[in-house]
Amino acid sequence: MVRLRGKLVCMTEAERQAVLTHRAEHIRLTRAEPGCITFDIDDSDDPMVFEVMESFRDGPAFEAHQTRTRQSLWFEATRHILRDFMIEEVGD
Repeated sequence: MVRLRGKLVCMTEAERQAVLTHRAEHIRLTRAEPGCITFDIDDSDDPMVFEVMESFRDGPAFEAHQTRTRQSLWFEATRHILRDFMIEEVGD
């Protein structure tokens, strides 16, 4: 399993609004991907920071997610937002 944990850190209100505008659809599309186990983008105590947690069955499923995401409205709207992520392989 591949797990990603981290934060999206918005520097401006426009970045924050981009996350809020596109988050629900990005979550919906990602959860529908083959190999997606969990995917969440949650508010944090800081309204400019969002907690990201996701897990995929294996490396190929995670890579397919990354490829799809780079071609999405989500990526277009949020590509400049600071991402502080840790990716790890868990289990077998």
